[in-house]
Amino acid sequence: MGVGPHAMKKRWQTRVPCVPASNSSGRVSSPGCANVCREPEVAQFPGGHSNLTYLIRFGDAEIVVRRPPFGPVPPTAHDMAREYRWLSAMHRVFPAAPRPYLLCEHKEVIGSVFYAMERRCGLVVRADEPPAVAEPAARRRVSEALITTLASLHAIDVGANGLGGLGKPAGFVERQVRGWTDRWHRSQTTPLAEMDAVAAWLLQRLPPDANPPGIVHGDFKLDNVMLDEHDVGRVVAVLDWEMSALGDPLVDLGILLAYWAPTAPPLERDALTTVTHRPGYFTRDEIVEHYAARSTRDLSNIRFYEICAVFKIAVVIQQIYFRYVQGQTTDERFATFDARVAFLARQAATLASLA
Repeated sequence: MGVGPHAMKKRWQTRVPCVPASNSSGRVSSPGCANVCREPEVAQFPGGHSNLTYLIRFGDAEIVVRRPPFGPVPPTAHDMAREYRWLSAMHRVFPAAPRPYLLCEHKEVIGSVFYAMERRCGLVVRADEPPAVAEPAARRRVSEALITTLASLHAIDVGANGLGGLGKPAGFVERQVRGWTDRWHRSQTTPLAEMDAVAAWLLQRLPPDANPPGIVHGDFKLDNVMLDEHDVGRVVAVLDWEMSALGDPLVDLGILLAYWAPTAPPLERDALTTVTHRPGYFTRDEIVEHYAARSTRDLSNIRFYEICAVFKIAVVIQQIYFRYVQGQTTDERFATFDARVAFLARQAATLASLA
């Protein structure tokens, strides 16, 4: 592609605007051979704390490139080849999944495995709301669109669509709990009794396997969904498929509920900060009610999945903080992530005491 590692490291602190080539589906025209022979412009999308996402522009043609973070990363984490395989399967059966173009496993090209995919254009809601979302009626439409999209994903018939080869759903939740517990132990920097207690609580209360199993996005939350800028009640893309799996879809509902509540101490604002406490967004009870109206899944044990999700988010943030402590990243955004881990650990322990 002609984009070396030094170019990929450059951060652009701009909004990364969309070119006029997009259509009502949120898609941008596919790049032709003549276009990609040009010298590219590279800009990094802001907001991410994990994998890095870039816009590569060849004139009026655009490609999105995803790669792992710089420096050492935990084993099995940031698997770009896996995310590419999932998108290759999902974009055929789930319109909100962007189309992947190619996977490059030759690390000498940009310094890591990466893949390229189509660009979708729209609004992503992070710590600051776009004007089109910043009023109660719009927030309610956004909430409903998220639940409808999630239920539609979970309703996909795995067997009928030839998706059974993507994973092994048996024992999925147990593997999740044991896997994230192991990651906690390997990235732990200070003792945190609440995390150990929650890990034990989860192992003692594992639910039976989902029947039937379904597609699990793995990180379904407000800022991994892209909205139509002209109609915020319509989702044009679901992003970040790195953690996707076949298993118990209620894991996704738990993640959405966990991110709907604050995931950081008061007064801290960044891409991990929620805006869903503002008037108009669904309450967490309303999320469960609207999902139940669109699904046949038994939600009587949804508190388990929410606690599991809070525990997982704490471990993800701890892994980032561990990389910072070890000097594997110098990003100062991560300097206080230990306080976030402790905040989430207390939150999970409190939820467990009420279950």
